Amino acid sequence: MVQVGNHPGPARLLLSEPIRRYEGEPTLDFLVRARGLWGSVETSVETWDGDGLDTFLASLAEGFRGWEGVRAWHSLCYDLTLSAEHRPGGYVQLTWGIRDRAPSEEWQFETTTVHAAGEDMRNLTAEIRTFIASVTE
Repeated sequence: MVQVGNHPGPARLLLSEPIRRYEGEPTLDFLVRARGLWGSVETSVETWDGDGLDTFLASLAEGFRGWEGVRAWHSLCYDLTLSAEHRPGGYVQLTWGIRDRAPSEEWQFETTTVHAAGEDMRNLTAEIRTFIASVTE
């Protein structure tokens, strides 16, 4: 399990239960759950070997000096999206979008986490990389 964001805030984001539905195939699914005082939301995320989430986060960590504009990532079916902005003072603001496309109950949710641009982002990258690799061992 990976908990994203260790600072008090409106929501905690958890990634858990990574599984491969089909042996020998790169499809990797996991649960993403956001919890707050208001309640919780959860959905299953479908990826192709993690869809490069760890690589995307690593590029943000390497860009610790900053960048202009928004950088974006999404899972295979857009059930999880991530946008990143570099903020003054050496911080990275990550906006996590969770979407469930159940036939009669489609919904979407967003929460934001803030991370120190250098070591904090490298630690998050390492946790996500370990999380993705945990099902291939």
